[in-house]
Amino acid sequence: MKLSAWHKSQGDEVTFTKSICRELFETDYDVVYASAIFKWSENCVTQMREQWPQAIIGGTGTDSARLTEEIVGDFAGHDYEIYPWFKSSIGFTQRGCRLNCGFCVVPKKEGKVRGVNTIAEIWRGEPWPKQLHLLDNDFFGQPLWRERAEEIIAGNFAVCLNQGINVRLIHKEGAEMLARMKYSDDQFKTRRIYTAWDNRKDETIFRRGIGMLLDAGIKPRNVMVYMLCGYWPGETLDDVMYRFQTMKYIGLMPYPMVYDNGNKLMKKFQRWVIRRYHEIVSFEDYLKGERDDDTEACLAV
Repeated sequence: MKLSAWHKSQGDEVTFTKSICRELFETDYDVVYASAIFKWSENCVTQMREQWPQAIIGGTGTDSARLTEEIVGDFAGHDYEIYPWFKSSIGFTQRGCRLNCGFCVVPKKEGKVRGVNTIAEIWRGEPWPKQLHLLDNDFFGQPLWRERAEEIIAGNFAVCLNQGINVRLIHKEGAEMLARMKYSDDQFKTRRIYTAWDNRKDETIFRRGIGMLLDAGIKPRNVMVYMLCGYWPGETLDDVMYRFQTMKYIGLMPYPMVYDNGNKLMKKFQRWVIRRYHEIVSFEDYLKGERDDDTEACLAV
């Protein structure tokens, strides 16, 4: 969206497509961009390079470290015309992160946490709804988080913090401010806060942060918790199941995120949770119906 807006501001014509393959009579372009998020998109990246040898392909699913900002500089516009059905406003109030987790690329790609935009700079204005998709990785880590939070509350914005808040570092003031917001899921249909519990060793600080949210008046059923599975050396199914059962006991909504798509056991655990089979059958019984030759081999992830 930023690339498109920047090119249009230069007087260029922009074509937006999700297709990799060149159409039979498709024109040649002066420049072609593509983005790949996941490593398992490697085949798509290869096809893209075959079709468009000069394409600039970036994203965490590639070996490229090139950023959009290297092309557009500090240009701040977004082209909403390429997503005409999208009525909300999207952007960042901050970039970067205070932490340096081994499985996360944010510190490498974005650097130290810093503020970038006010709410007024992100919202498209009338007649667009007061719905914000904030892509911040560490909303409460930025120096001016109070000011941004007050702008959201005073402006009566519904906000989706869909990258999640860092519950390990949340504080009482932040939790209370969050409880005053109209926090929502990415469809703006349900009250939702996103956070994560990635390591069983973080149980104490995770429970502490969740306790602050609940004490501030946030309902546990409105908290979706991403749980990283299959990343830590020596992690067992018991470790993963312990986190899941602990969150279910509190009343939270666990959402497994499998680090390695080739880990078939964890992919089955993910399906068991997301499709809510856990409400009707144990994981052991679920595996009996799905067991294959690879399941036994990955019982210890």
